Amino acid sequence: MKPGTLYLIPCPIGDSAPFEVLPAANFEVMRGLDYFIVENVRSARRFLSQAGVASGSVAAAKTASEVSVAAIPTEVRAMDDIEFVELNEHTRPEEIAAMLAPLLQGRDAGVISEAGVPAVADPGADLVAAAHRNNIIVRPLVGPSSILLALMASGANGQSFAFNGYLPAKNPDLARMIRHFERRAHSERQSQIFIETPYRNVRLFSELLSVCLPETRLTVAVDISVSGEFIRTFSVAEWRRISAPNLDKRPAIFIIS
Repeated sequence: MKPGTLYLIPCPIGDSAPFEVLPAANFEVMRGLDYFIVENVRSARRFLSQAGVASGSVAAAKTASEVSVAAIPTEVRAMDDIEFVELNEHTRPEEIAAMLAPLLQGRDAGVISEAGVPAVADPGADLVAAAHRNNIIVRPLVGPSSILLALMASGANGQSFAFNGYLPAKNPDLARMIRHFERRAHSERQSQIFIETPYRNVRLFSELLSVCLPETRLTVAVDISVSGEFIRTFSVAEWRRISAPNLDKRPAIFIIS
């Protein structure tokens, strides 16, 4: 039997309506699936409802974006007819094989993370690797990635860049890692991208201004693609002279260049 296809399905980063940030082809794929591997079932159900894939979604989609009304199907699947299985930081390696079992029987599946694209700074990479080992076709769909959107808008080098995930939470490791990435940015002209838990943004920003050289350029990208979006690039010396942006508990991307 030919295996099914594993679709990697992006979702909005914030509170944007799905029809505002995703291409129409994504919705057609989602409507053809009844099996989803998701980071969080509750969030995935809400996304599929807003996307017009599951029952009860039409009114929500109309309210979110009037331009999307024509794209909403007149009939949608009942949410109870969709199977969900969770893939997150608590998933054990031996559970991944069970998640792929339906695909080996010919069933297609979609992977949905909490926000943005799955398998990039979100769960999914181990599942995708296992799919390749089992000759399952993996199809990534188009959608928003906060990492790439921040880089696009930063003015930093987009030809050579590295995404470094989270930095250490405490000093002296944090300061040492900042200096390490700053050296790479200067010596290799490679943009250094990283993220932080939102409640530690203020502390990280303060440490960056304290540790980095005055000429180092720092990009701060907050609430990308939603209301209140803030993306600015200044030298560290310039950041020290202006009022700090409101970073507290807001999703953010930082780039040293």
